[in-house]
Amino acid sequence: MEKIKRKKIIIVSIYLTIFFLLVYSIYSIFRKKETCFDKIQNQNEEDVDCGGVCQKKCEKIEVQELVVEKTGIVLAGLSGRYDFYAEIYNPNFSFGSKNFEYEISLKNSSGETVVSKKGNNFILPGEKKYLIEMNLESQDAPILGEIKIISSEWVQFNQYYESPKLKVTNKVYNKLSDGTNFSEAKGLLKNDSEFDFSTIKVQIILLGENEKVLALSSTRMNTVKSGEERDFRVFWPSQFPGEVLGVEAQSEVDIFSQDVFLKRFYKSENFQRY
Repeated sequence: MEKIKRKKIIIVSIYLTIFFLLVYSIYSIFRKKETCFDKIQNQNEEDVDCGGVCQKKCEKIEVQELVVEKTGIVLAGLSGRYDFYAEIYNPNFSFGSKNFEYEISLKNSSGETVVSKKGNNFILPGEKKYLIEMNLESQDAPILGEIKIISSEWVQFNQYYESPKLKVTNKVYNKLSDGTNFSEAKGLLKNDSEFDFSTIKVQIILLGENEKVLALSSTRMNTVKSGEERDFRVFWPSQFPGEVLGVEAQSEVDIFSQDVFLKRFYKSENFQRY
């Protein structure tokens, strides 16, 4: 009985081997040959149809460094506290930085650094954004704010990239007479993208004559669904110098982090491939 079972196993094994060899032979015959013109990165190509065995050399895209366009310091509303801002521009339209490290320095009238702080942020392709650090403490009043980009972790995006469709409208600035706060700014955030976001940050910049930055604030909105509109409101407890002539609001969402995308129907969402 054991001999019969063993014989059956051997016969089945032989048939399976023949079957797989036949399938592989057919696949090998009809398989599309890998070439340097198939618009697929294969063989030992360095990129799609270039480098490696291909004669065509890959075009090297040089990533340009982030540009700091302007910096400044404003009063934070509390004694010995200051808010710093920098306008950062990414000149690369196919590269974003998922994490760039920076160092802020506030200097006094003698040129001495009175506050130093390191931090991390992100920036999308072709984006210009405000980087804001609030409530920096110094007993020696700073008159100059500087920022140094220490390092950047770049990510290449495909040619179909679109930034998140977030809009801020109905921006209004008001002085208050309730005795609690000096003034407020409010507006309406709308998520016009097809994605639900766990967190969206809104930074508010009050502008005076010649677009001089007078005051800063920020707020976060949690669980903002696609198509949803959400009011926001921020306050300034103390008076600051200058007359407010305009309100700028910058909304941002860190699409480099999958945690920022809410799950729908128990499936994780992706903003796009990059």
